[in-house]
Amino acid sequence: MPGSSCSTPSSTSTAPRRLTLLGELRQAIDTGQLVLHYQPKVDAHTQQVLGVEALVRWEHPTHGLIPPGDFIPLAERTGLIGPLTHYVLDAALQQCRAWQRTGHELSVAVNVSARRLLDLTFPDEVTALLTRWEVPARLLMVEITEHTIMADPAHALEVLGRLDKMGVQVSIDDFGTGYSSMAHLKSLPVHELTVDRSFVSQMVSNTRDAVIVRSTVDLGRNLGLRVVAEGVEDSRTLQQLDVLGCDAIQGYYISRPMPSDDLIPWLERRQASRPTVM
Repeated sequence: MPGSSCSTPSSTSTAPRRLTLLGELRQAIDTGQLVLHYQPKVDAHTQQVLGVEALVRWEHPTHGLIPPGDFIPLAERTGLIGPLTHYVLDAALQQCRAWQRTGHELSVAVNVSARRLLDLTFPDEVTALLTRWEVPARLLMVEITEHTIMADPAHALEVLGRLDKMGVQVSIDDFGTGYSSMAHLKSLPVHELTVDRSFVSQMVSNTRDAVIVRSTVDLGRNLGLRVVAEGVEDSRTLQQLDVLGCDAIQGYYISRPMPSDDLIPWLERRQASRPTVM
């Protein structure tokens, strides 16, 4: 789901407002009212920036900035999730190519809903967009949830297998909040697990959360997968994750999501101030 990880409630959540937004969403896609913000992912040990996650926002001409939680679910219940996902992928890959031209090779992650993942034409769509923007497939990360996989494991395996053959990276987002079985996990062409922020944010003070995070990191590493922790908001959490062997982190301690124009200046300031890690 493009941008779903930053959903928040708002005054637009009433039924009449949802109907109004649904009627306006198609126009928003067609007229470029949707914008992407990018949240960096960094190496948990060296702090090197590895890539970004693309998160969609709606700059509504009347209501201002609308968070994804107010319109992504509407798109998922209609046929608009297809055009919306295409829009996000297209914009993210265009930006990825622009960063490449300035000498910054950053991978970009895009959330993909169950409806899109189970569409057998989706890999062809991804191929066309990668070709259009001349972006290597290895720089695209498709993020899916456990629920997405379990909705139809057979179709999910087929689509993910095609993406894997193309060289596209696949991440299971919010791992631990769904009901996927180990049998499915070991058979899917997945490259990364993301530990949900609901466990990470309290792991320093909550023993049970710490156990869940440690177990997930161990599972991922034993399966040969990268493990990313979301929701890192302080240095103590970062230090614990580094000790556990977590590969990468994401969260407000590193940076909030930011517009594309702000990312490179942020990256250059960070590189200038960060001491070399031996």
